[in-house]
Amino acid sequence: MATSSLQAIRGMNDVLPADTGVWRYIEQSLGDILLAYGYREIRTPVVEKTELFKRSIGEVTDIVEKEMYTFDDRNGDNLALRPEGTASCVRAVLQSGLINQGVQRLWYAGAMFRRERPQKGRYRQFHQIGSEVFGLSGPDIDAEMIMMTNRFWQKLGIENVRLHINSLGNLESRSRYREALVTYLERHIGKLDNDSRRRLHTNPLRILDSKHPDVRVVVESAPCLTEYLDESSRQHFQGLCDRLDAVGISYVLDDKLVRGLDYYSDTVFEWTTDSLGAQGTVCAGGRYDGLVSQLGGQPMPAVGFALGIERLTEMLPDIQAERSPHIYFVGVGDAVQVALYRLSERLRSDIPGLRMIVNCGGGSFKSQFKKADKSGATVALVLGERELHEHNIVVKFLRRDAPQEMVSYDQLAGRMTEILNIRERPKVVASDAEVCNNRQASV
Repeated sequence: MATSSLQAIRGMNDVLPADTGVWRYIEQSLGDILLAYGYREIRTPVVEKTELFKRSIGEVTDIVEKEMYTFDDRNGDNLALRPEGTASCVRAVLQSGLINQGVQRLWYAGAMFRRERPQKGRYRQFHQIGSEVFGLSGPDIDAEMIMMTNRFWQKLGIENVRLHINSLGNLESRSRYREALVTYLERHIGKLDNDSRRRLHTNPLRILDSKHPDVRVVVESAPCLTEYLDESSRQHFQGLCDRLDAVGISYVLDDKLVRGLDYYSDTVFEWTTDSLGAQGTVCAGGRYDGLVSQLGGQPMPAVGFALGIERLTEMLPDIQAERSPHIYFVGVGDAVQVALYRLSERLRSDIPGLRMIVNCGGGSFKSQFKKADKSGATVALVLGERELHEHNIVVKFLRRDAPQEMVSYDQLAGRMTEILNIRERPKVVASDAEVCNNRQASV
């Protein structure tokens, strides 16, 4: 009787070596930009208490009602795999006390989980890079976040994206609009689908985001949210537009843009594309000034965004990220193998960023050269018995027509640096707090 092979869970995909180079390129590129804007990385757990997301996202949302992965652990606590990153970030800054230490510019990256119907660009385990800022209430920080995401696209060479912006107003203006919207939709209830009818008195703004064709027709003539904004929200939104105009970032004023989470207020924005089919949103965010107090903290203005890495990889199919080794070490014999490892470790210390494979598993020179060529390495370093005794090594070029060279052990690092043109990556700098803690520990 044949046994079925184990398979990955539907909608939770492996990222294989052929693709990880693109992922690393995206993560490193965006991480460098976030660092350049003064943002610091935070890492939160994948599992949180379910109550966190019910209180932040809203109980009458698709995420909480249908999509969250929840379970009871052995202590009886109801837990959830995080469906998004903002609530976890708020919980972390409250629990750690960071929220009381002045303005916080933070970013994170990691896996999120939603039990949706898998399709291109939408998976049950997906990965996001997100950013959150706490303690700034003006339109300047909203504009900075949009400018920063615009720089993402420039760095990645992505051109087919459009920025949509809107203002949801504050709680009072949104409440007035909600009443007008419900009154309007009730007059057209016969044209609403089942989901829209269910949301009509619980989360009517989400109906504006419906993809159902009949509902879209109804929504086109719905009251406009911007007509219900108070003066403060109007000035905030105008301040955002003025700053985007000043730096030449074009945008679409989209009064139907509401976002799917309950905690948003005032500014909301999305970057969209036509190149991903139905899943056209690449990056989205906005203000959530009431969420910190909603989760137990003091009132605190906040704004953030998140973007999907899987969707970006779909838009960068031709990126050839560096992943082949620079060097493949070739040698035959036990004594030669020992010398190869001594030389390779010395090279790794002398040339930061060097990618190198030392042949393992034995084999003739011919078979090892085949492995070296297949690896994609730029050069093969060949050590034989004679070279071993003379403290030399042969440099054989694998990707261009050039005569091989004989190089001494002492000259090897310098010659490899010239040939390979490797630039050392910047060192990680400890934060001021880490430096302070280290000094205290040494006293």
